[in-house]
Amino acid sequence: MLEFKSKRIAVLSPVAWRTPPRAYGAWETVASNIAEGLVSYGWDVTLFATKESITKAKLQAVIEKGYEEDKTQIPKVCECLHISEVMERAGEFDLIHNNFDYVPLTYSKLIETPILTTIHGFSSPEILKVYHKYKDGYYVSISDSDRDKELPYLATVYNGIDLSNITYRDKAGDKLVFLGRIHADKGTHLAIEVAKKYGKDLIIAGIIQDQGYFDELVKPHINDSSIQYIGAVDPVQRNALFNEAYAIIHLNTIPERFGLVMAESMAAGVPVIAADLGSCREVILDEQTGYLVNNVEEAVQAVGKIDKIKRRKCREHVEENFSIECMVSGYEKVYEEIFRREAEKKFTGS
Repeated sequence: MLEFKSKRIAVLSPVAWRTPPRAYGAWETVASNIAEGLVSYGWDVTLFATKESITKAKLQAVIEKGYEEDKTQIPKVCECLHISEVMERAGEFDLIHNNFDYVPLTYSKLIETPILTTIHGFSSPEILKVYHKYKDGYYVSISDSDRDKELPYLATVYNGIDLSNITYRDKAGDKLVFLGRIHADKGTHLAIEVAKKYGKDLIIAGIIQDQGYFDELVKPHINDSSIQYIGAVDPVQRNALFNEAYAIIHLNTIPERFGLVMAESMAAGVPVIAADLGSCREVILDEQTGYLVNNVEEAVQAVGKIDKIKRRKCREHVEENFSIECMVSGYEKVYEEIFRREAEKKFTGS
């Protein structure tokens, strides 16, 4: 691996939010953790992100602020300027690590630098047309469950979280917590139902991604006592929130792609009650770091069994599987395989 540490890596982050984000921004969070982790392991890394981004890597930026933070900007314009910047400088790098979905793939046959794409999820079946056109590229999935059968994945590399930002607490709080974007996909309304049926207070935290959903199914239940909504939280506020948490309620209604919230919660020693969909089975150890459930009734029963979960086990599970170190180690193996294949192509002239 030492022979590859001199290779120059471009990490392409999205520009919806700052990298790392102030509060919400899952893809930016992962891109940041990849870049910082690689730097700490001695790699030569350039991070392509917004100008106000914070990194120990070299920062290359053409977009001042994330377009979700400055609504005067046109998102598509920001994306075009940002992605074209890394592609026009592709010759300066040995590998472009794309964390910005499918659009960068459309440049892949126009440059010689290989592109590795970490697929953070398929937002629509329509975008698969792009992935399938460029299926001879390099791909990594973030869970075994979130894969397309036609793509030739090199590996699954689970997302790694920054454990230095999360305080482990052996003592449980006394509230249920929902943490994530407020959207039907994440089942915020189901968390409310569980809290009411069990008779335990609930704190809801996250950005409102679907205002109509919030207004109809969430807002009517908020009373600032038993059901609270505190808005989006930054890492410091999130850490404080975990101190109040008895359990995290994560009743996603569609298959989870990875679920950073689940890993972050367990890192704090907080068990997770999650719908048994998608990656939840890969992230949570059922009956050891939380409970996998199929409906609200099972979730209510699970709340009553939270005391059986050993909080230290939750933390250890994250340390062993979902740390930045684990993630970087996984990507190093992927990089090594890509460089081996690229060298073979040059040797054979293919």
